[in-house]
Amino acid sequence: MKIAPRQFAPLALAALLSLAAPQSHAERADRSKPVNIEADRVTVDDKNKIHIFEGHVVLTQGTLTIRSDKLVVSQDLEGYQRGIATGGEGGLARFRQKREGKNEWVEGEGERIEHDARSELSQFFQRGRVKSGEDEVRGQYIQFNGLTETYLVTNGPNATTVPSQQGRVQVTIQPKKKDAPAKP
Repeated sequence: MKIAPRQFAPLALAALLSLAAPQSHAERADRSKPVNIEADRVTVDDKNKIHIFEGHVVLTQGTLTIRSDKLVVSQDLEGYQRGIATGGEGGLARFRQKREGKNEWVEGEGERIEHDARSELSQFFQRGRVKSGEDEVRGQYIQFNGLTETYLVTNGPNATTVPSQQGRVQVTIQPKKKDAPAKP
């Protein structure tokens, strides 16, 4: 089922932008592109401001793509949106978006991805992974605060740490400057 962009644009746009990469890194031109959502089923509760997209959900807007089994977008009385993407391919919700002004992509995945537009907090639960360019972080819980541009990554669920030599947080940071070639 293909959803017309205008019908769900306000909530879908918030879901797109908020579930994706940190706002300061996202491709700005995407915000002016049409929103397209495909799903097997859509449930709309206008009274309670909840939209539920289920079954092979694919949400696209410009360079941004979100894939999940289920995407729930809600809006509070003040107009702030909250999005939750779950499941999907391999049991993971996934997103991908081009970084602003760079030929790099930000990709992320988790069994559940949540974003709260009010707090600008994005969370990845269980098997979380965020890759920006060649840098990558993996953990059972990843939190990105868009206001402070800070990350918290733990090896346990819901920001907990569990003592273990296995299942540890993994971070790969590539050098930003390449060494100049040696002169003869």
